[in-house]
Order: sequence, then structure tokens, then C-alpha cells
Amino acid sequence: MLKLVQKFLQINKYSDIKNEFKDLFLSHPNYPSLFAITDSFDLLSVENAAVRVSKEQIVDLPSNFLAYFKDELILVEKIKNGVRITTTKKGSQKLSYDKFLLDWNGVIVAIEPNNVVARENLKVEYNWLKYFLPLVLLIGLSFFYNSFDLFSSSFLATSIIGLVVSIFIVQQKWGVKNTVISKFCNLSSNSSCHSVISFNDDIANKWLSFSDLPLLFFSASIIAILIQPLNSAIFVGFLSLLAIPLVVCSIWIQKFEIQKWCVMCLAVSFLIVVQSVAWFSSDLFTLSFSLNTIFPYVFSLLLLIPIWAAVKVMIKNMLDNENSLKELKKFKRNYSLLNFLSKKVKYTKGFEELRGLNFGNKNAAVRLSIIISPSCGHCYKTFQEAFDLVLKFPDKIYLNVLFNINPENNDNPYKTVVERLLTINRVTPGKTVEAISDWYIKRMVHKKWLKKWPVDSVSMMISQEIQKQYDWCSMNNFNYTPVKIVNERLFPNEYELNELKYFLNDFVDEVQVLEKTA
Repeated sequence: MLKLVQKFLQINKYSDIKNEFKDLFLSHPNYPSLFAITDSFDLLSVENAAVRVSKEQIVDLPSNFLAYFKDELILVEKIKNGVRITTTKKGSQKLSYDKFLLDWNGVIVAIEPNNVVARENLKVEYNWLKYFLPLVLLIGLSFFYNSFDLFSSSFLATSIIGLVVSIFIVQQKWGVKNTVISKFCNLSSNSSCHSVISFNDDIANKWLSFSDLPLLFFSASIIAILIQPLNSAIFVGFLSLLAIPLVVCSIWIQKFEIQKWCVMCLAVSFLIVVQSVAWFSSDLFTLSFSLNTIFPYVFSLLLLIPIWAAVKVMIKNMLDNENSLKELKKFKRNYSLLNFLSKKVKYTKGFEELRGLNFGNKNAAVRLSIIISPSCGHCYKTFQEAFDLVLKFPDKIYLNVLFNINPENNDNPYKTVVERLLTINRVTPGKTVEAISDWYIKRMVHKKWLKKWPVDSVSMMISQEIQKQYDWCSMNNFNYTPVKIVNERLFPNEYELNELKYFLNDFVDEVQVLEKTA
């Protein structure tokens, strides 16, 4: 389902947010529901609509959309005289309108195409390049300094193919999803790479497992052939012949024990057989190997084993941490948990009368108030996160910035900052954003900020407002900053303020329910 939605995003020119969607979708407490998809779209500011339409409106629908077909979420692309549907299990197929309408329940998810074409994320698109470019350079250097004939070149080529397939096997073993490999591994009901690769997992060694053997074999083969092409290719052919019993054993297990075929395992077996046959049938066949012949391969293998053992543990720990983080996010995104941790403000009397710096939609369901101080180090981050939320969700959030500073403490040099911010907001409100951004986002030094933002005088009204805000904070024992309040409830410290975005729809629903029952 994830790959399907990511393809949907890519078609509509949202390639740059595919990874963000993955993170939000997988950590959503309602994963993998339709709500999890649309809610993740909302968080990414992708205009979307999940609606039920009459089947007669199929012609008027967008050129592509998600739909439920035979109780399965699919991607639909309109083509001439029909549609092309893409499913998770069966891939892509073309259907006439009549056949599609027969099993479509009328529910669709459509998004607004991205008119601002962003530059493709090169890091994602060319991710493999950074891994294979060094290999290409090494091969080039080896061809420059060594002489390669057809025999050694063919062994190098098959070893490189074997290495690529071996990497895919390890990925499958660790649960790293790959769309291309998934298609190959599920060609029929009798094929399942995961079942074969995970067979007898309990006897696998922590440092090395059966799925690591092809990776080490082909990696050592490549290094050895690059160092000493002909002699190493001959020795690799000999080792391939020795591996034939393992190939037979692998095929026997797939056929009779698991009764499932692993396409990638069969590919590795085929490459080993090809290498062994090529060596056995060539004029270079020999069973006599000198130390000079076997040294490059043995040295490469002994070098790779400890390196791979260490790297493998690191990668597995990283993947485990990622999975744990996803589970933690899913746990934290439970609105009931947030509600439980949120405490009511003890004294709300007079809170609505406090006049701070306001941003966003005054009629928004989410009313976020932050109480900060110019001298507070943590307040910089709090303001930036709050302001970013308003910028990203201007219709859903109303931000009120208040200050907790003692107006009678004339020794506090930062009192002037609050006075000037409130004065600027009252006299020239159009400059409020720039003034507060200079302090809390750009972190302009005190003297420079005061020089840039002078005011004629501080009115009595401003001084009284600072006093009111200070008194209200004192009444609630807010002797610290920052304080984050959402709809008159204290936002829990267990959450980062930017995580408020996960609950915007929940707050909207809660407000609507309260309005109906009022």
C-alpha cells in the first residue's frame, strides 16, 4: 500500500515528500487505514479529498486517483477507453470502464497536483550511484593496470551480478522493502523469497548467516579478480564447483522442505553453476593452485568477514532503532494519550483578555498560546516551532504569544524587548513578524535589535498589559518559561511542540463535538 501511495504522489509531482509521507503514514496510530493516508496528506499540506461518488461520474474524475476495488486500495490512471489500475499484489493491468465499475465501490482519494515543480531529490534518485561509483572506478583502474581476457571478464561480470543479487537477498532478510525485488519474489503463488531466506533463522549465527555467504563469496571474488584477473578467475571457478553441493541442497530445501521458490536464491545458484561450468569446460581447468593464485581471494575473504560482521551489527541496530522509533511515534500519536497527559490550566479567568502577539486564523479550532521570555534559551525553539506551525497550517491554528516578565524589575535589560514588541504590534502591526523573528529566529544580539527597532515611547497601556500577563502567570504558578497552552490545556512536556501537527484533526473533531453538544 505504501509504494502505491508513493507512486500516486510521484505522478502528481510530489516526489520530494515521498519519504516524509512514509514516515508519517507508518507511524500513524490508524495505519494502514484510509484515514491514515488522508491525515498524512493533511500534515504535508497536500490538498486531498476522500469521497464517495456515483459510478456515472467516472468520466469527470481526475486523471489519476486512489480507489477501493474488490475491497483493495488501488491506484487508478485513466487511459483511452478505460483505466489502468495498479494493485499491491498483481501490479499493473488495463481494464475497460465497464469491468472497473463492476467491482469499484465508488470511494476515491484525489489530490491536487503540485503546480510548483520542485527539483527532484537527487539524494534519493541517485542513491545507488554513491555505492557503485567507487566500484566502477576500481574496475576502471584494474582494467588500466591489468590485462583482462574474455574468461576473467566474464567471471568479473557474473560476480558483480551475483553481488547485486546478494545485496537484495540481505535486504529481503532484514525486511528492507524494494519494489522491484518484491515483484520478482512474488511472480507466482509458489514463490516467496522471504520464506526461503528466513528458513532456519534460529540456527543462524549472530555474526554470519546463510544469507551472508553469497555476499561474501561474490565480494571476495570481485576484489580478487580486480587484483589478479586470470589466476583469481580460475580459483573462483574452482570454488564455484565446490559450492555445487550447497546449490543442490538449496534447491532441495526449496522444493521439498519449504515448497516455495526464492527467485534471487535461484539466480545466485545459476551464477555459481555458470562459473563452475565455464571453468570446468575451459582450457584453464586445473586442480593445482599456487599460493600466489589463492592469496588474493583468501586475503579478500579474511578482510571482508570481520568488516561485514561489524557493519552488519551496526546496520541491524540502525534498522531496529528505526522500527522502535516508528512504534514510539505511533504510540505518541495516540490522541487519548495526549489528552491524558494534558493538564487543565488551574485559573483561566482573565486568560482571554490577555493581549499578546497574534498570528493565524482567529476562528481556528486549535488555539495555541505560548508564554515566553526574551532571556529564555528554550523559548527560541518554542517560538520557532509555534510560528512554523502557523505558517504551515494557517487556517487550523491561532497563535497567541504572551510574555512572562516582571514589569517592576527595571534591572532586567530584556524588559525593553517585550515593551517594544508589544508597542510595535499596536502601532505598526505589519512589522510585528519581522521584529519578533529578528529576536527569536534570527537571534539578533540585544544592542543590535534595540537599534533596529526603536520606539518613541512605551504607553501606559503597554505597561499595564505586561503587568496583566505577569500577574496571570503568577496566579497559575508559571514561574518558568516557556509555557505551552492548547485550548486552555497545558501541552505536555513529553511532546515536542512541532508534534502538535499530528493532532490537528483530532482537535477540530473535538471542538465540533463540543459545539454540537453545547
